[in-house]
Amino acid sequence: MTQDLFESINDPPVAESRPLAERMRPRNLQEFIGQSEMVGPGSLLAEAIRHDRIFSIIFWGPPGSGKTTLARIIAKDSRSYFVHFSAVLSGMKEIRGVIEQAHEQLKLNRRRTILFVDEIHRFNKAQQDAFLQHVESGLLTLIGATTENPSFEVVPALLSRCRVMTLKALTDGDLDAIIRQALEDDERGLGRYHLSLDDDAGAHLVRTCDGDARTALNNLEMAAFLTLARRGPPSDHSRRRIELDDIENAIQQKALQYDKTGEEHYNLISAFHKSLRGSDPDAALYWLARMLMAGEDPLFVARRMVRFASEDIGNADPYALRLAVAAMEAFRFIGPPEGELALAQAAVYMATAAKSNSIYMAFNKVQEVIRKTGTLPVPLHIRNAPTRLMKELGYGRDYKYAHDYEGGYVAQAYLPDQLKEQYFYTAQDRGYEKLIKQRLDQWRRHAGRNTKPK
Repeated sequence: MTQDLFESINDPPVAESRPLAERMRPRNLQEFIGQSEMVGPGSLLAEAIRHDRIFSIIFWGPPGSGKTTLARIIAKDSRSYFVHFSAVLSGMKEIRGVIEQAHEQLKLNRRRTILFVDEIHRFNKAQQDAFLQHVESGLLTLIGATTENPSFEVVPALLSRCRVMTLKALTDGDLDAIIRQALEDDERGLGRYHLSLDDDAGAHLVRTCDGDARTALNNLEMAAFLTLARRGPPSDHSRRRIELDDIENAIQQKALQYDKTGEEHYNLISAFHKSLRGSDPDAALYWLARMLMAGEDPLFVARRMVRFASEDIGNADPYALRLAVAAMEAFRFIGPPEGELALAQAAVYMATAAKSNSIYMAFNKVQEVIRKTGTLPVPLHIRNAPTRLMKELGYGRDYKYAHDYEGGYVAQAYLPDQLKEQYFYTAQDRGYEKLIKQRLDQWRRHAGRNTKPK
């Protein structure tokens, strides 16, 4: 029989035949990392577990976010009879058997039954209905786990009798803490092998597991196997380093060259910005994907697109700014990876939109003039006059109310006297700004001003 590499190193316990993710599964809420709003001190679920007052729950969240772990913690801490049920492997016969067991436990031992149904969305309507009356009567306390939206996958009558608790994909910080814990744990983890994880290797491992703790730990275990196979076990208590190539080989995915704070960060965002400005949607999509796949903060990219919408598109297409902000909010609402499509949509729109930097140039120009001329006084006729004294001093005198004139426009000076012939904004002859230019030219001619600013 071929001996496992880990088993050949100092004869580790038989328990290591189980996957690392299973061995490191938290045994109580104190060991649980992530989902702090749901399981933190004083939370509803934490108090329900502490006082053994569990209610029917459906845990809804992405893979590896802690749904099954929470169910097992409940099972361990509860005095109730606990049944683990797989919706994939079970049918009506098994359901009836569980209900019979629940009756027996209540009758003989006066124990409630907690039924945990993994992947509850796999049950059809008839199977879900079989639980309904028993959940309603209190015979069964149902805990379901699903990666699918329970609004669509769980029958309304059953859903109304359960509290839906939504789990989020684990953050990078959560995953890093879970990985470090596994490396240090001598009893259940990899601590006995004296391994360390290089920073770039850890960053790549975290990025590629998409918030899934199970995937992170299983990939870590494979990388540890490769490290020990290639470099051998440490001869003393010195540490063997898990390097980037070990992680890449373990997960069969190369790390993209990227440093969120270094040169490549600025190179890629520059390439993205210039591709948008240059009206190349293909290049814009490429650089966007490069950044996102390398682990860039999507909201950083979204903020840059909001800036781009004003700086390089402006009033040539006023809708671009609305779309950029909407894409940022859509990503905040949906999260990765689905929310990245909203960013891609905005990028393509902005790359193909009419361009104008008139707003950007005008604002720079007005700031330059202010720095040179200082705080020039507001002309008297456009000052507010809330008091008698101000009116006597001429505040608001001879002001012309634009709505009293044809077309809602009247020629009138609004800049300080020293700047009355100054132009800041020059509309371009493209996109929606072409209409703005036509209006400005008409108004400026009416005011006797030059329609072609110097």
